[in-house]
Amino acid sequence: MPSSQQSYRGPLMVLTLLFFMWGLITSLNDILIPHLKGVFTLSYFQASLIQFCFFTAYFVVSFPAGRLVERVGYKTGIIVGLGTAAVGCLLFYPAAGAHSYGFFLTALFVLAAGITVLQVSANPYVNILGKPETAASRLNLTQAFNALGTTVGPLVGAVTILALVESDPTAHSVQMPYLILAGMLIALAVVIGLFRLPIIKDADGDSDTASTRVQHDSIWKYRHLVLGVVALFMYVGAEVSIGSYLVSLMEMPEIGGLDSQTAGKYLAFYWGGAMIGRFLGGFVMRWIKPNLALTFNAVMNIVLISSALVLGGKMAMWLLIAVGFFNSIMFPTIFSLGLKDLGHFTAKGSGLLCMGIVGGALIPPIQGLFADGLGLLTSFFVPIACYVYICFYGLKGHAMGLPKN
Repeated sequence: MPSSQQSYRGPLMVLTLLFFMWGLITSLNDILIPHLKGVFTLSYFQASLIQFCFFTAYFVVSFPAGRLVERVGYKTGIIVGLGTAAVGCLLFYPAAGAHSYGFFLTALFVLAAGITVLQVSANPYVNILGKPETAASRLNLTQAFNALGTTVGPLVGAVTILALVESDPTAHSVQMPYLILAGMLIALAVVIGLFRLPIIKDADGDSDTASTRVQHDSIWKYRHLVLGVVALFMYVGAEVSIGSYLVSLMEMPEIGGLDSQTAGKYLAFYWGGAMIGRFLGGFVMRWIKPNLALTFNAVMNIVLISSALVLGGKMAMWLLIAVGFFNSIMFPTIFSLGLKDLGHFTAKGSGLLCMGIVGGALIPPIQGLFADGLGLLTSFFVPIACYVYICFYGLKGHAMGLPKN
């Protein structure tokens, strides 16, 4: 057995690079929103359509992606995802040339479709690539590199996209960064194609009887999975919504009074907190029950955001940045709890869970509407409601409906 565990180190190292790349790409949206808001003179609600198109792809593509992965395997699924994401990045070039907001949104949808296939392929693969009892810890550690990517993303965007705004206040400043990203994604697809990843047919190790069990079982019987989809919806919605509006909030004179480039760099602290929290969580959760850690972090975020609404000013800015640290373990922990005991439904369950990521498409526009009507800081009550549900899932929902033998 030890030799088996030892053989997984190489594949896990390759997968961490994959997690890093899609984290970097996803967090660049937080730089695109204020930039394109200025270029196309958009309202907060209109600018939030960037996140809407990006994360709607998860809802549209996730379940078909689960079927694709079930048919072609995790490795091929990862390569397909990387190729699709690269095409999306390449579409940014003609979108900028046409100066079309609609074209940008289309490119983002294609890019997100590729990342969706990556999510559906890589998350369950990491989850089953080792001992079941350490699945949450293992997924948190690999997701820590995803958080490293989301930390680097705003810094990259600040020194490329936002830094070019003064000299070139048009959409053209996004062309070169996304061309480089396309090249990196293609190179990574080639590396993974040449790398020998272990073939794991079934998470429960009983693939020969899977077809007979499907006739007497349904994925919808797993209530903890269905409730987990809602929990991921709430979590991603809250995380993306906060990240989407933090730069604009920090630019407000009564809050941070920062210029856009400096605010973009400060946003890295928000994602950096998630990175640090995931590295710590990957070790701590070997001894603490995942659902308890999830509940504690959700409560802390409710306290932080509520305090920001009451105190305002620069204190509100730092309190909201601190939310990133407690966001850290939520995605991988919810994902791992949702996949528990799914057996031959693991790939489909992963696709279903990834559909919950559409929260990143729907929650930011909702907060944007409140921001336009009530004020940007006040609108942060929306993420509070999301974290309340996550508390429920951590306390009770994660264990509801687990089949009894």
